[in-house]
Parts: sequence; structure tokens; C-alpha cells
Amino acid sequence: MKTKHIPYLIFIILAFNCSNVSEEDLIDSTPIPTTVTYLDDVKSIIDSNCISCHSNPPINGAPISLVTFENVKNAIENNGLISRISSNDLSFLMPFGGPRLPQNTIDIITQWETDGLLED
Repeated sequence: MKTKHIPYLIFIILAFNCSNVSEEDLIDSTPIPTTVTYLDDVKSIIDSNCISCHSNPPINGAPISLVTFENVKNAIENNGLISRISSNDLSFLMPFGGPRLPQNTIDIITQWETDGLLED
């Protein structure tokens, strides 16, 4: 075998040895904090992904504002926010029109609910 083929052989071996569980693992690998709070963990997610429509007042057909801690807490308790961001149904999914938030981001919001919807 000629030595010029060795780099190709190494590439092929490495390409077939890759063992990620899913594409989502590659998108966002931020660890979930021990205790999730709105100010430390959730607010930045909402601000980056939701405020463009869920502002005060809401625009683009958004039914509620997600500007404050109380708005977001109420959306989880009474408006199915976690169901909306977790959905695989594109007609129900938020952010509207997708793409779906990375699973780890959804897990942080879900953990926030589990931890008692703490503000700080």
C-alpha cells in the first residue's frame, strides 16, 4: 500500500468510529445546573428565543407576554409552555416555525419547574 493512501484510510476509520447518540448532543451540551432558577438559567433562554414575539405587548399573534418572571411562571403553570416547547407537532411547537429548541435547553426549563419555579 502506498503511503499517500494512509491519510484516507485514517479518515475512513475515524469517520466510522464516531458514536454520538443523536444530532442534538452536538448542538447544545450545556450541563443542567444543580438548582435551576429563573434569573440564572431560564431568563436568558426566554430572552433569546421567545421575546421577539412574546414581548409586551405580544406581537405576531402571540397570545401572552413572557417579559417578566411572573409571565413565564404563569405560562408554565397555566398555558402549557413546556408542552409547546417540547412538541414534535410543528403546528403546536414554539418557537413558532421552529426549529425546536435543543433538548438540553428544554430540560433546563423542565428542571426549573421541577425545582419549584424559583426566581433567584
